[in-house]
Amino acid sequence: MLENRENLKDAIDTFVLALEEEQKNEKLIEEVEEENREEDKSKSGFDRVVAVLKRTIKLICLGEEIKIEANKDKAIISVYGQDLSIAIGKNGKNMEAIEYIINLIGKRKKLIDRRVIIDIKDYRKKNIEKIRKMAVEMANKAVREGRKITLKPMPSYERKIVHHLLSKMENVRTISRDEEPNRRIVIYPVGNNR
Repeated sequence: MLENRENLKDAIDTFVLALEEEQKNEKLIEEVEEENREEDKSKSGFDRVVAVLKRTIKLICLGEEIKIEANKDKAIISVYGQDLSIAIGKNGKNMEAIEYIINLIGKRKKLIDRRVIIDIKDYRKKNIEKIRKMAVEMANKAVREGRKITLKPMPSYERKIVHHLLSKMENVRTISRDEEPNRRIVIYPVGNNR
């Protein structure tokens, strides 16, 4: 847990130093591609947020070539590149911090009116599949053994995935217990079990 905080702190410190350096040069990160200011004015707020994210990732992963795929309708921005591990961080913590910062910038500058989701190298997509698989396995185990199963602590978006998925199963029920950051799901078997 302490290592996660240190990785996140290092990533944010690097980001803050980059912001301070840009402020010294009187060029803020929100002012992406200042030489194309007229072109920027014609971009939508979402496109400008995408540009800020691209610049942010380039600052964090120095020298890395990145590719961005943006889905405006779903407010999802996917980032691809060779070595983006520092941008992802351990258990996706740095990615969550970047997402938080980008959403703050977008809301502060009134560029977006809803939360933007960032996925780096399909980390979030793969993690969701892993969570779904684990949830079904644990639900089946709870039914098979006729006992409750307590899952490890999860962030709220992961708990929502598990609750939603298992709500479709008739032989189990789920509840969340404990407080953040240790909030976790308990899976209970229901019906005619052992």
